[in-house]
Amino acid sequence: MFKSIIIKIGSNVLTQNDGTLHLERVAHLVDQIAELHAKNKKVILVTSGAVAAGRSMVRLSKKTDTVSSRQLLSSVGQVKLINTYSDLFQGHGILCGQVLVTKQDFRSREHYLNMKNCLSALWDNGIVPIINENDAVSVTALMFTDNDELAGLLATMMSSEALFILSNVKGIYNGDPKEEGTEVIRTLGSSNTDLSKYISATKSDFGRGGMLTKCRIAQKTAATGTSVHIANGTEKNILVDLNKNPDSVEHTRFIPGEKNPAVKKWMAYSESFASAEVHINKGAYEALHSSKATSLLLAGIVKMNGDFKKGDLLKVISENGKVIGIGKAKYDRSKANEHLSDKKYQPLIHYDYLYLFTDI
Repeated sequence: MFKSIIIKIGSNVLTQNDGTLHLERVAHLVDQIAELHAKNKKVILVTSGAVAAGRSMVRLSKKTDTVSSRQLLSSVGQVKLINTYSDLFQGHGILCGQVLVTKQDFRSREHYLNMKNCLSALWDNGIVPIINENDAVSVTALMFTDNDELAGLLATMMSSEALFILSNVKGIYNGDPKEEGTEVIRTLGSSNTDLSKYISATKSDFGRGGMLTKCRIAQKTAATGTSVHIANGTEKNILVDLNKNPDSVEHTRFIPGEKNPAVKKWMAYSESFASAEVHINKGAYEALHSSKATSLLLAGIVKMNGDFKKGDLLKVISENGKVIGIGKAKYDRSKANEHLSDKKYQPLIHYDYLYLFTDI
């Protein structure tokens, strides 16, 4: 069904209760990816599990702090993880390529395109890219929320038709999964659905994110045109079944929105790289959210925080202090200050370089 797929496998799918890799399950997942690969599907595997794999191999000193522990465990565990994948894929006659990334690798459009070119080259040569965040060099301020965010960014970057997020639950439930009568929400839109009342904010034992994070990433990714599926990665043949007939699998699907231009796809995940803020009034907010394509004029700006130059990314903030989007400055702060009272001056952010976030 789908010709290009990003597959994200969470730590709780890949590990056993004692923190060691669940080799039988990893092998079954690789078998499924190999089957998709044989059908000429373009697949990128975003895998967690390095820290968990390292945890099963290393006994940490009590003096080791949290950040250093994660760096150490991921450094040791990544070797075991990629070797496991490599051996399993070779059993199918498939080469895999390891790509370790940090959030900073996506900080500019140039870096973003370099990453895209790398992955495209692997695809063109029949190699399965295996991607993980480089936790050995990442620190808290520069880390992805978790690998769900990384997978969503890659799905958007590569214009993938689908993103499969595999967790240890079937999807998003309409209540407490432990209560009788609670069901999996089978279909959700890409925006304007508040799911926080249904979802526990509890994180997994081995991962950094929770189900609410998965939802936010899923909605953001779906809004850019990718069909997103949250499913139970412990179920047999889950990947093959999701690709062959998603309706046959009990899981949650986020309906894709319209495809965005390439530059907006990059901007969708670039909020943390914005160098300054522009606060807008109610009129500007309503204009930006109307059905008509609208640029952000100086007349709609009530305050600017931070210095910026032409081409810098700017956070767009509403009257209630919420970040509603991100845009590329058409000119610098000094020129904006000079023409702030000129209601007819050219837009600070042109519509073609403005990305508005969906609500959750």
